[in-house]
Amino acid sequence: MITGKLLRRVLCAGMFLGSLCAFQRPFRQFPGVEYEDFETPSDANQPGEWVFARMMFPGGWNDGYKGRFDGDWRLGLSLWTQDYPRADRHFSEAMRRLTRISVRSVEQPVNLDEGDQFDYPWLYAVQVGEWGITNQQAAELREYLLRGGFFMADDFHGATEWAVFQESMKRVFPDRQIVEVEDADSLFHTVYDLNDRFQVPGAAHLRLGYKNQGIGAHWRAIYDDKGRVMVAISYNSDLGDAWEWADSPEYPERFSDLAIRVGVNYVVYAMTH
Repeated sequence: MITGKLLRRVLCAGMFLGSLCAFQRPFRQFPGVEYEDFETPSDANQPGEWVFARMMFPGGWNDGYKGRFDGDWRLGLSLWTQDYPRADRHFSEAMRRLTRISVRSVEQPVNLDEGDQFDYPWLYAVQVGEWGITNQQAAELREYLLRGGFFMADDFHGATEWAVFQESMKRVFPDRQIVEVEDADSLFHTVYDLNDRFQVPGAAHLRLGYKNQGIGAHWRAIYDDKGRVMVAISYNSDLGDAWEWADSPEYPERFSDLAIRVGVNYVVYAMTH
């Protein structure tokens, strides 16, 4: 028999998940730097408890795609579309298979200037050492994180890109430090125990194993006052590329395996902490 207290909890949980689905914007696909025409799943507009939310942002110092659309990053074909949408959909499929979370089959590009981020507990951005986020976007990201959001920063390498990202984070959180995540942190043990975390190179850099002299993996974070990870940073690794090429026999399975397990941990952490 279901008690009154249990029934209230079930109803509250259902209302919460229902509200998440209700506020999700309709799916829209943008042209990317690698893929302009990508097959759309038949269930693309079916909502889920979790959606791969990809941050849109203006191009920075190394955005070689500024010529298309008169440089309007809001229309796609900018650095934020690297690996998109192949990486997003492969990882979403992995989330469906490896967890009991109801996952939408397609991603959602999120524009901080429009406030879309508050509908999603987990937000991802690629090539954050080459982006050009504005001061207003930095303020919006700070508000999102302080309200309980989780930001995964991926695919940047070497000293120059680290300096760009660090400067950006100083505008987001002037008073918070970026630190190495300790092995015992629950971020690495929420679903999988990730005790062996190695550098994950992109497909174009398998021979060297690194990019832009960025040798050695670093798993860093920014914490809130209660010790919750707000920003998870995969420096000198390209987890998005490992998701993108997870179905390719030419790309080493061990890299995709780790990248997917890291991503699953981060998503579940974001939804439970």
